[in-house]
Amino acid sequence: MEASARLAVDGPNEVARPQPRRLPARVAAQLTDPLVSLLLVAGAVTALLGDWPDTVIILLVVCLNTTIGVAQQVRADRAISALDSLRAPTARVVRDGADAVVKAADLVCGDVVRVEAGDIVPADLLVTDAYRCRVDEAALTGESVPAAREPGDDLQAGTVLVTGRAVGVVTRTGARSALGRIATLVAATGSGPTPLQRRIAQLGRVLGATAVALCLVVFLAGIAAGRPVLVMALTAVSLVVAAVPESLPAVVTLALALGARRMARRQAIPRSLEAVETLGSVTVVAADKTGTLTEGRMAVREAFVDGITYLASGSGYDPSGQVRRRDGPPDWHPAGQGLPEAVLELARAGVLCSDASVLPPTDQRPQWTAAGDPLEAALVTFAARCGLDPDAVRAGSPRLAEHPFDQATRQMTTVHRHGGRFLTVCKGAPESVLAAPVVDDGDPAVAAARAAAARLAAGGLRVLAVAARTTAQPANPIAPAGLRVLGVIGIGDPLRPAARDAAAAFARAGIRLMLITGDHPATAGHIGGQVGIWRPGDPVGTGDRPEQARDVRVFARTQPEQKLDIIAALQSGGQVVAMTGDGVNDAPALRRADIGVAMGGGTEVARQAADLVLVDDNLGTVIAAVAEGRRVYDNIRRFLRYGLAGGAAEIAVMLFGPLLGLAVPLLPGQILWINLLTHGLPGVALGAEPAEPDVLTRPPRRPDEQVLGGGLLRDVLVLGALLTTVTLATGLYAASAGWPWQSMVFMTLGLAQLGIALAVRAPRPPGSRQANPGLLAAVVVSALAQLAAVAVPLLRTLLGTHPLSPAQLATCAVTAMVPAMLLWLARSARQRRT
Repeated sequence: MEASARLAVDGPNEVARPQPRRLPARVAAQLTDPLVSLLLVAGAVTALLGDWPDTVIILLVVCLNTTIGVAQQVRADRAISALDSLRAPTARVVRDGADAVVKAADLVCGDVVRVEAGDIVPADLLVTDAYRCRVDEAALTGESVPAAREPGDDLQAGTVLVTGRAVGVVTRTGARSALGRIATLVAATGSGPTPLQRRIAQLGRVLGATAVALCLVVFLAGIAAGRPVLVMALTAVSLVVAAVPESLPAVVTLALALGARRMARRQAIPRSLEAVETLGSVTVVAADKTGTLTEGRMAVREAFVDGITYLASGSGYDPSGQVRRRDGPPDWHPAGQGLPEAVLELARAGVLCSDASVLPPTDQRPQWTAAGDPLEAALVTFAARCGLDPDAVRAGSPRLAEHPFDQATRQMTTVHRHGGRFLTVCKGAPESVLAAPVVDDGDPAVAAARAAAARLAAGGLRVLAVAARTTAQPANPIAPAGLRVLGVIGIGDPLRPAARDAAAAFARAGIRLMLITGDHPATAGHIGGQVGIWRPGDPVGTGDRPEQARDVRVFARTQPEQKLDIIAALQSGGQVVAMTGDGVNDAPALRRADIGVAMGGGTEVARQAADLVLVDDNLGTVIAAVAEGRRVYDNIRRFLRYGLAGGAAEIAVMLFGPLLGLAVPLLPGQILWINLLTHGLPGVALGAEPAEPDVLTRPPRRPDEQVLGGGLLRDVLVLGALLTTVTLATGLYAASAGWPWQSMVFMTLGLAQLGIALAVRAPRPPGSRQANPGLLAAVVVSALAQLAAVAVPLLRTLLGTHPLSPAQLATCAVTAMVPAMLLWLARSARQRRT
């Protein structure tokens, strides 16, 4: 009854889920986007003008973008839901003096809970009893080494008991537990609009205001010249549509979709299309250590035996690695061949004085994994790499007694039957094992082992010392004494093979790589040095001082909520931040960053909170994704250079034509026809242009750079002026010659814009083949459609054009080539200078 009463007061032991937004609200949020609103206005205008093909295309684009946007909004809900997989569905409790199994959601504060090895802790507990209790907290803290827990310590919800057992009293449940607090952070942390969304929204507002203002000028100028009000109103509205690149969403969607597909082929899965472009904007990559820069699996790196240091190689817990002397020949000893007996004795002792094992890959688990304490699993793997069979070693020397790892003495001792005698093995912290009475302080080997242990610890490794002794009678495992030093072992979480190369690639691309970890500053600095982003003497920041983010590249002692502060400090300085991680503790930061990158082998919570998932867990894959992001943004700007120049030319032709004697340079239908042909297939095809040669050797664009920045506005104005000049010149020449000048203006402007589409293509190395044949095909089809507008009687009637003779068509074609040729010559000159 008391449990039921507390449950009614405290609520269930589960993370509260926010009410999902209803579909109408999600759709409304998408339709209020400035560019989408502009498209809806354009669609209404084209419908009023009877241009049904354009109307249908615009509405299809709006529907596609709305569908994609609504699908992306469910990410936060999935991130919260994924936390359920880390929570125990049931719990063993003591109620009314008897053991019982209850739903984990029914736990209340004050419940007495029993947990054993392999159990997920169902709520925050205060330990009242413990036996060899070691807890894997990697998912919450990022720490890859299990922590010991004793009576009086806390056990946090979502952690996993690796060894031993414990009894504890529930202190916090639901959203108040450690796991619940992180879930609240994930739910409350919004990533905000991406750089692309911010830039496109601002561009939409600028284009809308500019187009309306200029077209009002055209309308007033026509009225002043005596043109009919209705005709000028239709012309002005047509120019609004022409000035707005309504194909921009289609180009953006196509470019992002192609980029996402290419990323997927390279083992990087974008969870949202905008994530593709955002990677191209990244200026800072904040990387977690465990599982990101390192493998997240403990392994023996060095062993010191009889005054000699041996190196061990291999990946994770895979026993197929090798061992060799540090100062010996570079050849490794496969499967322990040729290793001294002293090394094999150390490896055997490590296996005997441990309880872990390693499990081979399965269909559900593609890698070798540890069963038990990762440190002990590393010892088992080391023995296998020395050519020993761990199971045979244990079977040959059965354990008779043990004293499990004691946090006070920081050592573990086991006693084994070994032939006709008894073997005592002690392993633990060097300061505990390499001291009297465990070993003889006067033994020179002890001093050498202590020095080796200090060297290994300075190198960022976790050090275990091993000592043993064979006796005629079984020894007391509680108080080992008189043992002989076998050696010391350095265990580390190995750096991923591609981590250093990835750091160098980030540097070449002008991206700042940072390390953010909960580890000790010395360990963080050592890893940073291995990666190449930190040197001795450089500062190491701490999570309680996020303002250091502008000056340091390595952060240590960082809690999950402090990662948010570090990312916020970087963003407030104008940086575009990508955060990588794989644990539950990384999820809030992954959501807060401009783009979150999760390791595919990490927790489901991290994957659900991220924008990009690396299937191969390779940080170097982010570099390929950055290249795709920059390619996408380049192609969007390429389309804007092309599309806005054409729109500017159409407005200028209509504005300046009457001043030069060309009363109505283009009819409304002709403007829309040019707009449909030039912004349709060719515009969309520009979104598939290949990456430029310097895509990964140039610095990222400035975070505050606008879409039309970086010289793009200048290019639009220059190209618009060239298109206007050749179009009006053709019209004036045709008028003086008595030719159908309006139709020639129409033909020249359309063909000239198609020529610009070919001229703005991505630069290609000399001798390279056409990498985007779709663009050439789109230009050819559009050019044929433009010719049909003056050749097909039905189209002539619809558009108000006149047939042109071969000489007149040739005149239009030659003058239309001028802007594209000038652009090509200018770009060639710039490439030669660089």
